[in-house]
Amino acid sequence: MDSERKAELRKKFKVFSAIFKMLLFLVIIVGIPLYLYFFQKDLIQSFSSMENVRALFNQYKAQSVLFYLLGQVLQIVICVIPGQWLQFTAGYMWGFWLGYLYSLIGALIGSVLTYYIARFLGHDAMHLIFGEEKIKKWLKHLNSKKAVIIVFFIFLIPGVPKDLCNYVAGLSEIKLKPFLVVSLIGRSPGMMGSLLIGRQIGTGGYVSAGIIAGIAVILCVLCVIFRKRLTKVLDKGYDKLMKM
Repeated sequence: MDSERKAELRKKFKVFSAIFKMLLFLVIIVGIPLYLYFFQKDLIQSFSSMENVRALFNQYKAQSVLFYLLGQVLQIVICVIPGQWLQFTAGYMWGFWLGYLYSLIGALIGSVLTYYIARFLGHDAMHLIFGEEKIKKWLKHLNSKKAVIIVFFIFLIPGVPKDLCNYVAGLSEIKLKPFLVVSLIGRSPGMMGSLLIGRQIGTGGYVSAGIIAGIAVILCVLCVIFRKRLTKVLDKGYDKLMKM
C-alpha cells in the first residue's frame, strides 16, 4: 500500500512540476511580451524601423551597446521585438566588425539562455507548450549523427524555425559547445549581410546595399543546391566538435 501511495505521489508531483514549469515558460514567452505590448509600447516602437532604432541608440549612446545586446537576446528568447532592423542599425552605428562582434555576443547569450531554459523546463513542459509530436520529431533529428549539420542549415537558411531549434537543442543529446559553434557559424552569413546592408544604407550607398542583398540571396540558394557537398565537409568535423 505504501509503495502504491508513493508511486501515486511521485506521479502527482511529476504532473505538478510539469504544470509549474509550463506556467513559468508561458510567463517568459507570453507574459513578458504582453507586458511590453501593453505597458512598453514606446520601447517596441523604438525597434520597429532602422530610423527608430538609430534614434534610440543616439539618444542613449552610453547604453546603446547594452540596448543592442538586450534586443538581440530578447529576439532569440521570446521573439517579441522586431529584429530585422537591429543588425542594420548595428552596421551603421559601429561598422562591420564591431557590429558583428556585438551581434555574436547577443546571439551567444540568447542561445545559451534558451538551451538551459529548455533543460530546466524538461520534456513534459515542452510537450505541453509545443506539442509532443513536434518535439519528438525535432529530437529525432538533433539526436542523430547529422545533428550538427542539421543545426547548421537551420540557422543558415532564412525562414526555418530557428527559435524552436534553440529550445529543442536543450532537450537533445547535443552538447552546448558544438551547438553554439555551429549555430553561430550558421547565423554569421545572415548577420554579415545585414550589417553590410545597414552600413551602406546609413551612408547612402543604396545600390551597393542592393548588390549585397542580391549576393546574400544567391549564396543561400547555392548552399541549398550544394548542401550534399557541404554536408560531407561538415560531417568530417562532427566528431571533433562533439569532443569539445
